[in-house]
Amino acid sequence: MQFWLEVFCIIAAIALVVQVIILTLLFFQLKRTSENTNRLVTDLQSRVGPILTRVQILLDDTQPKISNMVNDASHIVYLARGQAQKIDRVFTDASDRLRGQLVHADRILTGTLEAVEDAGSKFSHSFWRPVQKASALVQGIKVGLDLLRSRRRRRNSDDPREQQEEELFI
Repeated sequence: MQFWLEVFCIIAAIALVVQVIILTLLFFQLKRTSENTNRLVTDLQSRVGPILTRVQILLDDTQPKISNMVNDASHIVYLARGQAQKIDRVFTDASDRLRGQLVHADRILTGTLEAVEDAGSKFSHSFWRPVQKASALVQGIKVGLDLLRSRRRRRNSDDPREQQEEELFI
């Protein structure tokens, strides 16, 4: 058992030495990476610093111009809104007037069409009634003549078959 205890202690000591070596290497690598990062940040600041300064100067110069442009745009929108409201009122007024004129024209046309329809029905009634009476009179005369003809033919022909055919023809 003593032997095993010594073996485990040696293995633990070796593991501890390996860990110390690894941690030392990591420390030096981290230190080198930190120095590289610091150098890159310094280089970046030296390059970006003048750019940021120029941008700041440009913004300081253009800020009043941008403010004026925004104010002008705001004024233009205000004026456009006023004009749009005026145009809306004009079109609303015009459409209301047009609607009134259309209603008036519809009433006139409706009255005219009713008058034409009434006159047409009166004309039709006054014209076609005598025509129908005359047609009925002519039809009555025709039936009367046909009846007289059929009596004459009966007297002239004694053949019952001919009489039957003639009656069917009428």
